[in-house]
Amino acid sequence: MEAETDGGLSLEGALAKTQADADAVIKAAAAVGSAAKKLRIAAQVGNLREMRPSIAAAEQAIAALRQQFANAKDGWDFDEDAYFGNGSFVRELRDTAERLNVRIYEQDDRLYCYPSLVRVLPNDRAVEIDKKKERRLRPTVLVDRLKSLQKRPPRFRPEPFLEALFDAYETFTPKGGRKSGDLFGSGSVVKLLDVYRILTLLPGQTREYSRPEFARDIYLLDQSGVTRTKAGYAVSFPVGTGTKTPASTIRIVTQEGREKLYYGIAFTERG
Repeated sequence: MEAETDGGLSLEGALAKTQADADAVIKAAAAVGSAAKKLRIAAQVGNLREMRPSIAAAEQAIAALRQQFANAKDGWDFDEDAYFGNGSFVRELRDTAERLNVRIYEQDDRLYCYPSLVRVLPNDRAVEIDKKKERRLRPTVLVDRLKSLQKRPPRFRPEPFLEALFDAYETFTPKGGRKSGDLFGSGSVVKLLDVYRILTLLPGQTREYSRPEFARDIYLLDQSGVTRTKAGYAVSFPVGTGTKTPASTIRIVTQEGREKLYYGIAFTERG
């Protein structure tokens, strides 16, 4: 039996019930078609004995179809507003994912299912998976979709992202070089959150490129093995003392399900 949410029957359960009701409607519609064919055959060959019984049978089948459709229509009384408004959708999605051995984590205003970020759009009755709108919201279907995306290589290009980070990083460092004798080597350490602010300076850019997306991309870059810019600077992600202050770090849940914190970034000239 499907679990119930705070708003009543789960979405999975409500959809399963309506699916069964729709199956009954399809069966009743097939009966109407069969009765209508018998009536047509009787008229085609002039079997007057079968005409009235065929009409009665078709009428009865049509009445049954109307009743089955009314049942299906009345059966869909799911309170969608309450379901999305009280967080039941996210809870049911995560519970379903857990049953199907798929990891989903809440991260700021997103759901993270490596390597995808999911944003719930209650007013649209949809979700966004990596900015692509998805209207198939049945929890088992949606989790299966996320699971299939995990089997594909991430659509992430580390080289352009690394160059963009380097361009933003350069705004914080002395032109023509890096500090030497630094705690983390020859490259100055800049907070990643400061780099993110440079990347999203234009109005509306934080909506187009959210902090969770930035954190995910940093992690994917870190895992990619791409470490040098075109100019030969090597990137690193020093931990530093800033990790003691949550407000100064970005966090990501790794593919293995562990939390990973990032604080700073540094680029070091080729030695």
